[in-house]
Amino acid sequence: MSPRIVVTAALAWSMALTSASAGQQPDQHDHGAPSGRLGTVHFATSCAPAVQQEFDRGVAQLHSFWFSAAIDSFNAVLKQDPTCAMAQWGTAMSWWSNPFGGFRSPQALTAGLAAVEAAKASGAGTDREKAYMAAVEHLFRDAATVDQRTRILAYEKAMEALSAKFPDDVEARILYALALDQSALPTDKTYRNQLKAAAILEEEFTRQPEHPGLAHYIIHTFDVPALAPRALDAARRYAKIAPDAAHALHMPSHTFTRVGSWEESIETNLASAAAARKDNAAAEELHALDYQAYAYLQTAQDAAARKTLERIDAMGSRIDAAGAGNAAPPTAGYYAWAAIPARYALEREAWAEAAALTPRQTRFGWPEAVTHFARALGAARSGNPAAARADIDRLAAIHQALQATKDDYWAGQVEIQRRGALAWVTLAEGDEAEALRLMREAADMEDATEKAAVTPGPIKPARELLGEMLLQLARPAEALAAFEATLQKEPNRFRATWGAARAAETAGQREKATAHYASLLRIAGRAGQPGRKELAEARKKVPVG
Repeated sequence: MSPRIVVTAALAWSMALTSASAGQQPDQHDHGAPSGRLGTVHFATSCAPAVQQEFDRGVAQLHSFWFSAAIDSFNAVLKQDPTCAMAQWGTAMSWWSNPFGGFRSPQALTAGLAAVEAAKASGAGTDREKAYMAAVEHLFRDAATVDQRTRILAYEKAMEALSAKFPDDVEARILYALALDQSALPTDKTYRNQLKAAAILEEEFTRQPEHPGLAHYIIHTFDVPALAPRALDAARRYAKIAPDAAHALHMPSHTFTRVGSWEESIETNLASAAAARKDNAAAEELHALDYQAYAYLQTAQDAAARKTLERIDAMGSRIDAAGAGNAAPPTAGYYAWAAIPARYALEREAWAEAAALTPRQTRFGWPEAVTHFARALGAARSGNPAAARADIDRLAAIHQALQATKDDYWAGQVEIQRRGALAWVTLAEGDEAEALRLMREAADMEDATEKAAVTPGPIKPARELLGEMLLQLARPAEALAAFEATLQKEPNRFRATWGAARAAETAGQREKATAHYASLLRIAGRAGQPGRKELAEARKKVPVG
């Protein structure tokens, strides 16, 4: 493969491109580079040579989930070469948007299908290019009668066949890997799809270290606790590869969150939120702010978290922006809009504040559930379990509505929240055995699945809640096991670390208690003074020097 040339942080052409002849596979010795700091991508097409650079720019934007900009680039290609069927493919892929985004609006499905039909009607393109169009068509065709997962699986199989038929097509392999990640089930703890995708992406990343999609999709591939450390190299490189894309600035924090590297997460999300704000992408900005607030709260930088919270109130009206938008779909914006206030209250154990949160209704349901979960926990743990009952009833109603629409993942997440909240209400009402049963059920349910990309982590991990309940019931050894299990999945969580330290001390395990107290002080090394009461207590427990 010819070397890529970088000029003043922008990527440029080093030779003229020739169009691919009919049936030609991508010429891996051609090399292109989109203008702007988007990384290095070349996707050979049979379109006019004059549009190849703009097409590559659109693909680079697509790889960083900058869909609105990608559509602009593909439209610019079509303006110069109306017969470029692959520009319609790029437009359709952009309307499909974030593969991990869940809900697709009817408008997006209609627009994507229109692009597919326009390409087919033109009759243009090589056999390879027509295979790309046939693959993406699976995502949009019969959306009203065929469920989304069935269509996603059909697309995955089509991309598998395409990449096998054209083995020299690197972009086909990359997109097939992404399709594997998209179709991976959150309940599959073998991570079969992710490991299959990783074999493709990691090998190619050694050959194309400036390719934005490779860095991006490696992070998504390993966005589970057991695999997250394998993404650290890609995470630390992606923002430098494509710093003009807001999502490239945010995405590394998925890995930083997984490994508990809070300051790295804060830094990259400050940059991402600023870029999204400049692009007027409210959902993208809120998504970055959620990860940012989560990291601030884990490090007990509560004043900074409060400033993040204060920024979001006026943003709700801008979440539903028209168009294909950016990486974060409206659902991510609505989730963050609810999650940030809930996190700010619960991570500080400000139970009365949590109980007083105002629910924000959306057409999706599960973002609203976040607030009802926090309210119910807050009421139960501040001595008013009766007040929590209405929120628990609302969680049950949201769960049933999600089940009715076959949104099994979010129905399950809401049910975890309902059982966890009900467990604490039951405990406050005096039934300890039933409370523990419910809390264990919630923890086991949460352990059996994975978090969605929309969130840095559970609003309050169920096994952490179990640990707190066990500690309150004077069962410190069991509590310690629950907290340490939480830390295996959610490293460097403030509340789990604090709980582990207290449980170990109460259980007479002084050496382990000291280690956890010291870990807490390290995690919160940038906390303001006087700081949380937990830190003052930890300082008394850790020997100086």
